[in-house]
Amino acid sequence: MNNKIETIDWGLIEYNEAWEKQEELFNATIDLKMKTKPTSNSLIFCEHPHVYTLGKSGDEHNMLLNYIQLQAKDATFVKSNRGGDITYHGPGQVVGYPIFDLANFNLGLKQYIHKIEEAIINTLALYAIPTTRLEGATGVWLDVGLPTCRKICAIGVRSSRFVTMHGFALNVNTQLEYFSHINPCGFIDKGVTSMQKELGAEVDMEKLKATLRKSIEEQFAE
Repeated sequence: MNNKIETIDWGLIEYNEAWEKQEELFNATIDLKMKTKPTSNSLIFCEHPHVYTLGKSGDEHNMLLNYIQLQAKDATFVKSNRGGDITYHGPGQVVGYPIFDLANFNLGLKQYIHKIEEAIINTLALYAIPTTRLEGATGVWLDVGLPTCRKICAIGVRSSRFVTMHGFALNVNTQLEYFSHINPCGFIDKGVTSMQKELGAEVDMEKLKATLRKSIEEQFAE
C-alpha cells in the first residue's frame, strides 16, 4: 500500500479542462488497480474562472440565473458527475481534487470525507476561524445551530472502486456575491462566507495551500 501523497498545483484552469485531466488520472489509477499494480495518490490544487457546477443529484432550479445573465457575469454553468447539489467556483477559492486510492489508506468513502473535513477544520483553526460539521450535510461550517450558520467549504466527491475524484472548494479570498445567484448546495436558509470575510483581511493563498497540504497529509498518515 502506498500512502504517500503527491501534491500538484494546476494554478488557474478552466473547470472542464481540470475535469478532463482529473478523469485521466482517475481512470489510470483504476486501470492500475484492476491489474493489481501499485497505485499513487495525487492531491491537486487549482482555482477556476467563474463557474457554477451542478452535482448529479442536484436540482437545476437552484441555479437562479439564465444563460444571458450568466454571460453578463462572465460565468459558465456545468453539469458535473460529482455528488452534491450546486456550487460556485471562482478566483480566490482553493479547489482541491484528491485522486486517492482509498485502499492505500484502508478507508471507506465516509471515513475519507470525514478526514478531508477534519483537515480543513484543523487548517482553519490555525487561522483562528472555529468551524465544524453540519449534521446531514457535507462541508465545513461556522455557527452551526445558530441563525448565522454559514458554509466556508463545500465538498462533492465521486468514487469508483474506492478511487476518488472531485473534492472540496474552500472560500479564501472568494468574491462571495457570486453565491447570491444560486441556492448554494441546495440550501435556501444558510449563508456562505470566506476566510477573508471572517478575518477582515486578504489571505496569502500559497501559505494557505502549504498549511492545507500538511493538514491533509497528517490526516491520511494516521
